[in-house]
Amino acid sequence: MTKSTLRRLLVGAAVLIAAGATATALASTSSSAVTRARLERDLPGTFANLYVQQAKILGRPRITVASLHAKAQCDKGGPKVADHGPGTDWICLMSWDDPNVPLPDGSGKFELNVHSNACYTAGGPSKLIGQLTITDTKGDDVPNPVFEFDGCFDPHGDNTPTGVEFPKLPSTTTPLPGQPATAGTPAVVSLGSGPLRLHDGVVAIPLTCSAGDGGCAGTLRIRPGAATATYVVAAGSTTTLNVPLPRRASRLASARLAFTPVIGRGPSTLVETSITTG
Repeated sequence: MTKSTLRRLLVGAAVLIAAGATATALASTSSSAVTRARLERDLPGTFANLYVQQAKILGRPRITVASLHAKAQCDKGGPKVADHGPGTDWICLMSWDDPNVPLPDGSGKFELNVHSNACYTAGGPSKLIGQLTITDTKGDDVPNPVFEFDGCFDPHGDNTPTGVEFPKLPSTTTPLPGQPATAGTPAVVSLGSGPLRLHDGVVAIPLTCSAGDGGCAGTLRIRPGAATATYVVAAGSTTTLNVPLPRRASRLASARLAFTPVIGRGPSTLVETSITTG
């Protein structure tokens, strides 16, 4: 056999091997149980159950799985990659309803590492779901259930499209604290995580203002007790508002806060929180 003939045989064999490997990979991916629809069905439920656990830790018992109305829109690897198969390149936008935590962009971005066994690890934006540890109603630092969490879905479950599509964000979307603001974007004020602290009849209220034009300013009313205070927070920063409470409200275990923004935006409903003494 000549060298040229041997070379042609080797090249041909290499092409066949490569083609076979590609076909196997494609077949494996296309038949994968990991799909966008299954992730979009499982992720919100897993997140909502853990979020309710977090709410109880923070003293917000009225947050329930049903009240959150969590939903997700998932994508793998961008527009040029098919939305199925395991990998570390899954991104899911998720929305939920919690008056204590406004979503300036209407959703939060979660990064998923999805495995071929139909299980995954998800991590979300700490600006919305909190840090690795949070402060419970006793003032102790405890693990945050939704900082990073695991889930598994039924590999033979419903695979029909969920139809969840979040609208494309306009250029005036309000960025989170520390991010650059677009001109004309209003800032958003929100309550910090953990219970409020009450000492000598004065309650400390941590406030955060996202980046945005004009910062955050307005009035804050505490119920019960009817205490009222004015807040002014620079854009992209945090502050603590110290509010004296009437004597009849000096032993409150929980409170509801009503925001009335004058500059920027705020929660549209009452924000419920617990109070610790010390």
